[in-house]
Formats: sequence, C-alpha cells, structure tokens
Amino acid sequence: MPTPRDVLTPDALAMLQTVASTGSFAAAARTLNLVPSALSYRVRLIEDALDVLLFDRSGRQARVTEAGVELLREASRLLSEIDSVANRVKRVATGWEPMLTIAVDSVIARDPLLDLVNAFYALEPPTRLKLRDETLLGTIEALTSGEADLAIGAVLDAASLAFTATGIRSRPIGELAFVYAVAPHHPLARIDEPLSDDVLKQYRAVAAADSSRAGPSMTVNLVGGQDVLTVPTMQAKLAAQLHGLGGGFLPEPMARPYIEAGHLVERKTVRVQPLATMHCAWRVRTAGNPGRALQWWLEQFEHEGSRRALLERHRGR
Repeated sequence: MPTPRDVLTPDALAMLQTVASTGSFAAAARTLNLVPSALSYRVRLIEDALDVLLFDRSGRQARVTEAGVELLREASRLLSEIDSVANRVKRVATGWEPMLTIAVDSVIARDPLLDLVNAFYALEPPTRLKLRDETLLGTIEALTSGEADLAIGAVLDAASLAFTATGIRSRPIGELAFVYAVAPHHPLARIDEPLSDDVLKQYRAVAAADSSRAGPSMTVNLVGGQDVLTVPTMQAKLAAQLHGLGGGFLPEPMARPYIEAGHLVERKTVRVQPLATMHCAWRVRTAGNPGRALQWWLEQFEHEGSRRALLERHRGR
C-alpha cells in the first residue's frame, strides 16, 4: 500500500492542480496527454494513501472537497518552495553562501545596520542572514569559535587578540568615545566635578556583561569594590542609567540625545574618558576569496558614511 510520502510527489501535486483548474477528469486528461482512466487511477492512488476523498465525482464536474482544497493550498506552497530551493541552489553554486551569520556588538547603532540588511536583501541573494547580539569580547569570540562569519564592533585589544584564531582578518571602522552619565535625579548629578574613583565607589555602577562564554571576559571602567548592576547589552545599560539605577560610561553618540534632552547628565571624572577603536573582523576561507555575501558586507565598510553611521547614528540622532 503506497504511503502519503510515496504519492505526494511534485508531479502528483501538479496533476491535482490541473484537475482542479480544468474542472473535470476528461479535460485534465487532455491537458496532461493522458487517457481519463489512467488519470482517474492516479488520483485514486493518492486518495487511498491519504484515506480521504479529494474530488466529488457524483456529477459531470470534478468538484474539489474540503480535504482537496486544503491539499491544493499546501501543494501550491510546496511547489513554490521547491522552485525557490532550486533557484537558491543555483545561485549558491555561483559563489553565494547559503547562510551568513553576523555577530553585532551592542554598541553598534541598529538603524543603519538594518538599513544595510535591507540593501543586501534588495540584491535578492540566496544567502540567509542571521544576526547575533554580542558584547565586548563575545563579539570576536563568536567569530573565532566558528559561530559567526563576520563580527561588527569588535574591540581588538591585547586580551581579545590573545585568543583570536589564525585565518581571522580585521579592519578598523572608527573610534568610539565614551562619556560618564547619570540620570538627573541620581546623587552623582549634584556632586562637584571631577568625580574621583573614591566618589564613584560609593555609588552603584551599571555594566554591560561580556557575552564571551569560553574565552576570557572583559571588565571596563569599574572601580574595585563598587556595587555593580550587570545587564546584558549596552542598550540595557542605557535604559538602567536613564532609570537612575546607577552610573557609568556610555558611547557618546548613544548618550548624546538623552543628555541634550535632559534625561541624562554628563559628568567629568578624574579617570580619562575611554576611547575605543572598533573593528569589523571576518574569517578567511582556506581556499579562494570570500563568498559573495561576505564580500558585499566588507565592501560596505569601505564607505566612511557607512562606518560612521554604524557608530554614531543611534536612534534619536
């Protein structure tokens, strides 16, 4: 006895569509260049395997039953997906990757990143994109561990370079300044500047957790012995500081709109304001050039406007 998997082939689904569209077995047989009895036999095999009636044969016309309507609806979707897969496979053979995973540090502005995603999709590539949120050393670790193909916003200092794998290439995308900020109602908003470490130590800091899982982790601009509220991303750190839950250094472009609106207060500190050089990094294939999807993304970083937007054009600016 045939099973549903045996009978629900692309040819069989197309045959059922023809019967439904022509309205009779006789008309469908002429269209398919079959004798009516052969067509009727093939349809009956499908019905027996599914244990349902797909067409009502009580009249001169072949009327589709409710079960038939559902099968034909799925048939259209399945046949379309088969065509899509075939087209994607053909394009992958021309150098497009099936999947490109991008690790994005939480200091990167999301709107310009999504603008790039939109521009990429406008090419109608066969490559599927996967975006990963990472923070600090977790961004480069996602690349070196093989979980990502491209890292945007990686901080490549001595600690991160200590565990980067061979075959990783990088280029700077720009410098990112940080400012110390607190909510207007926070006690540090009213203390004389510059704020010393002894003063900062008395109040809770908000820190974005390093998303590194296997390698070393990074702690940035915290005072020893200070109470710390740890949050998962830089966006969460901004939200916590807006709520007055603590103070800390924020990327200047991310904090500036809130400072200008009076929702945050910028404070000078004795310690030097951080200035980080951000990079994009990618894995080099053992043979040949980067795939076409990765190559497209790398070309975007050649434009200063794109690099600046990723670091500076946060929402509100």
